[in-house]
Amino acid sequence: MNVTMAPVSSKKRRRSTILVVEDNADQWLVIKWALERQFSEVNPVWVANADDALLYLDSCEDNIQKLPRLVLLDLYLPTRETGWHLLQLIKTHYLYREIPVITLSASMDQEDITESYMLRSNSYIIKPGSLDKWAECISAFRHYWWDAVTLPKTA
Repeated sequence: MNVTMAPVSSKKRRRSTILVVEDNADQWLVIKWALERQFSEVNPVWVANADDALLYLDSCEDNIQKLPRLVLLDLYLPTRETGWHLLQLIKTHYLYREIPVITLSASMDQEDITESYMLRSNSYIIKPGSLDKWAECISAFRHYWWDAVTLPKTA
């Protein structure tokens, strides 16, 4: 696969963080591999549960420059209610609500998709089933969220 990378703007040259909230270590390794291959200018930070995600975000409050530019949130942590609750906490917090949250799930259930958007998920991505598909997904993700979209400043 040959993917062309667009030049990174000067405002994005600082190595930005993507917070990955994923309770399955194997899935994390696949996501990390795809990010390193297609999105090398970011620093992925992995947390395995909602509590650790909130602790990480809280640790950034004293220096909002450290807030992640994006959050990749596995919906089933291990239940969808846990994922929805974390999404709701992020999207109603005065400081975190502007961070785009992209819901990741193997679920194609319309209730999962609809509820995620109702709770202000910025996107819903169905997890790919192979390494090649993950690489393609993260490449498209990178192009959209890094090259095409203008995100709010964190400081």
